[in-house]
Amino acid sequence: MNRRLVLRDKWVLILFALPGLLYFLLFKYVPLLGNVIAFQDYNIFKGILHSPWVGFAQFERMFGFEDFYEVFRNSVKLGIYSLLFGFPAPIILALLLNELKSMAFKRVVQTVVYMPHFLSWVIVGSIFINLLSYEGIINTIASQIGIAKIDYVTQGNTFIAVLISTGIWKEVGWGTILYLAALSGINPNFYEAAMVDGAGRWRQMWSITLPLLMPTMVVVLLLSIGHILDANVEQVLIFLNPLVRDVGEVFDTYVYTFGLVGGQYSYTTAIALFKAVVGIVLVFGLNAISRKTTGESLY
Repeated sequence: MNRRLVLRDKWVLILFALPGLLYFLLFKYVPLLGNVIAFQDYNIFKGILHSPWVGFAQFERMFGFEDFYEVFRNSVKLGIYSLLFGFPAPIILALLLNELKSMAFKRVVQTVVYMPHFLSWVIVGSIFINLLSYEGIINTIASQIGIAKIDYVTQGNTFIAVLISTGIWKEVGWGTILYLAALSGINPNFYEAAMVDGAGRWRQMWSITLPLLMPTMVVVLLLSIGHILDANVEQVLIFLNPLVRDVGEVFDTYVYTFGLVGGQYSYTTAIALFKAVVGIVLVFGLNAISRKTTGESLY
């Protein structure tokens, strides 16, 4: 009887997991087969089976195209800056929220910082473009106090900062959910013992909170590094303009322009495959380094 109950419970769990498994199978794994067009001169009318094979010709074209290195540099620069400033932002916010004593005020703050995540980039981009334009509110206030006006969205030296800051503003609240969940799982006895030893809140954070958050931080960091060449294509397309294309053109917008708009499917698939290989190498390499240095890793 017990064996029957165990078998029934297993099938119930399998049925619960089935929709998620089907989603990943149909939308994540099956599309991987389409990567073969990177080795073809793909023709949308002939299809994959009848398009001619060209081997590594698309990759040779990619590395021989002079704009490729500019796009690669822009993607790496944006990815590193986003990781450098965007990764610690939700951690800091989660630590600050964790210090709030009033639960009612904490819920209000959480709700406010979560809300931007649910706004589309069309709305967010329109808001910030109007705020940061030459005749926008920020420049109007700056001119009144004697500061020269700057069109932040069309200046190459400020465009990357606009992308990073707007990305943090939109997603920092959502990113704190995982860290707040990890903080709620910390045994309060650790803090009580530290208080008995005379540790203040600052020492408790450095000696208890951050070390116990380390596994979560390492996992999130490694997963983020795998996407270092990925940009939010919606965000970049909203802000991108001809005046900053030399610093704002990244792989995702490049693929959109030449692949979806220009119809060069094989060429842009080769670029996407190159990005995936770079991400895999970074994840495996840094995972090994993290396992040896911190003892934490993805596997």
